[in-house]
Amino acid sequence: MIRLTRLNHVAVVLNSDLIEHIEETPDTVIMLTTGQILRVRETADQVVDRIVEFRRKIGSPGALREPRDGAAAGPGVPE
Repeated sequence: MIRLTRLNHVAVVLNSDLIEHIEETPDTVIMLTTGQILRVRETADQVVDRIVEFRRKIGSPGALREPRDGAAAGPGVPE
């Protein structure tokens, strides 16, 4: 679960497993697998960072890891 802020400044906690994709149009629009659309104040990069932080925190085997050169890596890529 990640904490985000709707455009009207109301806090929301989102199950990040439901995210299908994220767009910046210029608002950040999160499309969920349920068909629901969520517009938030955070940038797409901030949302992704929060997802990564959450998954690391819970020790998820699917947690994204960044290699030492700073490039983004996929699941299961060692540090």
